[in-house]
Amino acid sequence: MNRFSVVIQRLAVALAALVVCANLGSAADPVRGPLVVELFTSQGCSSCPPADRLLGELAKRPDVIALSFHVNYWDRLGWKDPFASESTTARQHAYARALAQSYVYTPEMVVNGVVHDPGNSPDSVSRLLAQATARGPLSVRPVVSVAPDKRLVISLPALRDAPGDLDVWLFTYDGAHTTQVMRGENRGATLINRNVVRSVEKLAVWNGAAASWATNPTTRSVAVLVQRRDFGPVIGAARWNPATAD
Repeated sequence: MNRFSVVIQRLAVALAALVVCANLGSAADPVRGPLVVELFTSQGCSSCPPADRLLGELAKRPDVIALSFHVNYWDRLGWKDPFASESTTARQHAYARALAQSYVYTPEMVVNGVVHDPGNSPDSVSRLLAQATARGPLSVRPVVSVAPDKRLVISLPALRDAPGDLDVWLFTYDGAHTTQVMRGENRGATLINRNVVRSVEKLAVWNGAAASWATNPTTRSVAVLVQRRDFGPVIGAARWNPATAD
């Protein structure tokens, strides 16, 4: 074997080693979890339908958990939103405090708990997603499974260097609702709302040790968020759909 062949062989070995190291390194990378988009909206708000439609598009993406939280403070305008609740409205007010907003507004998209915008144009939504992505990947991936008794089991692996106590949120949601609005600012419109949140529950306060919790059976889709206390950044998220569950 001549000197040139030896050099080529050594280069090939070195390249193979680099590939192996790259593969090993990827296993230790931070969790590349989905982006979490929370849209605070109301059927009584005339500026909300464009954001509702964009959330519907986001709901089709596998890399996004898109959730529609209907608030109740526009019910006074003549149309009572059938999906609004005190718990969904309280969540938006909590974000307003955490994000140092002067007021709450609709539509409002909050992405990964760190950035917000009306989200009523494709450009603004793209900007929000890019800003949240730039803040870094998620740290933990919840696992949702079904127990033999049909209860859902939410499991979290141990999280090294957990940033203090964390809130684990559980949301149930419906895939879509079509509503004919008879009164108020959207009178005469037929609105389609996607991934409509129907219940909000703080499942646990988590300290980063491996843990699991069982919930009641449900026929609705479920989203799990792990979030820094007091409505800080989302550090983990997962969803479960009964229609596609094993």
